[in-house]
Amino acid sequence: MKNTIERNGLILTSFEDLKDEWFGPKGTPSREEYEFELKLELLSEALKQTRKNRRLTQEELGQLVGVGKAQISKLENNAKNVTFDTVIKVFNALGARVKFNVELDPAF
Repeated sequence: MKNTIERNGLILTSFEDLKDEWFGPKGTPSREEYEFELKLELLSEALKQTRKNRRLTQEELGQLVGVGKAQISKLENNAKNVTFDTVIKVFNALGARVKFNVELDPAF
């Protein structure tokens, strides 16, 4: 169902409808891939913003965690293939608490 409205001569479409159009409806492989990639991007961005809020360089954070600057840069730019252990270590070094939320799919 398209959720569009017209305002000031422009036709506005809801973000959900745009995602359906560009990536397919929820539950399709392409949409699932999009949602997964988005979550990884948000994790990387949260890491970068937390590091910046703590006023640490990538090198300084790497020293706290016991890895090199390149590893921190890689995490901030692409969190693919990162382990929970690594994520928790990095956020612990930043003095940040990590919470995971697990929701069961009722359609399963």
